[in-house]
Amino acid sequence: MPRIFLVVVDDTEEWRAALRYACRRAQHTGGRVALLHVISPSEIQHWGAIEDVLREEARHEAEQRLQRVAREVNQLTGTIPILHIREGAARDELLALIAEEPSISVLVLGADTASSSGPGPLIQYLTSSKAIARLRIPLTIVPGNLTADAIDALT
Repeated sequence: MPRIFLVVVDDTEEWRAALRYACRRAQHTGGRVALLHVISPSEIQHWGAIEDVLREEARHEAEQRLQRVAREVNQLTGTIPILHIREGAARDELLALIAEEPSISVLVLGADTASSSGPGPLIQYLTSSKAIARLRIPLTIVPGNLTADAIDALT
């Protein structure tokens, strides 16, 4: 069974460093990359039809985004990534996916190096709470300011 490197695709800049690192590690170890995009729940809950339309649009946008990233993964690794789209709180959905998918081997996250508030909400949550005890796989944190060349040299 190949190693599966899970990357969270979100609205930050640092996830790209995590993606490149995961792609290079997968390429060098005969593994694969899995991508997770979590759609935040709609805040409009009083108007069912509008909420349904917004949810459908958000899902469509998530699918398009993951398809673009999947092409990039394919160019870097020569393999097609595994795609996951979930709706809810990012940290809850991330932990649920890891618990549900025994094939996932490593979680790769990019750390925000420009912010004074810390490396990012997911990393803060996973490293400063009981969540780390729920993580059954290694967590690799990649500094978000690494260049592609620096990442390639590391892997």
